[in-house]
Amino acid sequence: MTPDADNDAVEAETAAAVNEPRLWINNGWTARVIKNEDDDGWAVAMIRDGESEPALVGPWTMGRDKKNPKPLDVSAFNTLVKTAGEVLRRHEQQRHALYHRSVTVDAPSGRITVTLDIVPDEYDPHAVLAAQDTFGEQLAQVRVPPEFKLSVSSASAWIDNGFRKPT
Repeated sequence: MTPDADNDAVEAETAAAVNEPRLWINNGWTARVIKNEDDDGWAVAMIRDGESEPALVGPWTMGRDKKNPKPLDVSAFNTLVKTAGEVLRRHEQQRHALYHRSVTVDAPSGRITVTLDIVPDEYDPHAVLAAQDTFGEQLAQVRVPPEFKLSVSSASAWIDNGFRKPT
């Protein structure tokens, strides 16, 4: 990228930035202070660019007049971006843990890691059962039902059965 292209990108981002008391848009995020429908207070919603739902919605501080919200500022916006990013990371980690399982089995040929990756497809849900040796070389891979239960005993049985598709 040329220096002119870098400057153009920075100028475009700066031009797209909005810094208003109840609306901040910057660095791929939008912070919007909204009236809390449940009471007389205020809330702030953090939405990542391209997403339809907020990553974070939380209470917002009242201003000095005790009627209107405290205006957004750079420090608050940066804190909200960091917090919303952490929420998204935790959700991603939880989703990964839900759809990915792994066990290690001591087999006669050495240590084998067996993984189960669930593919929650709306029309074709399934899972992929795979085995790797200690060097990361794939030994086998088969498609199984998404409800397949991976355990040390089911992995050992699969290995003992020559990696044939479990029934």
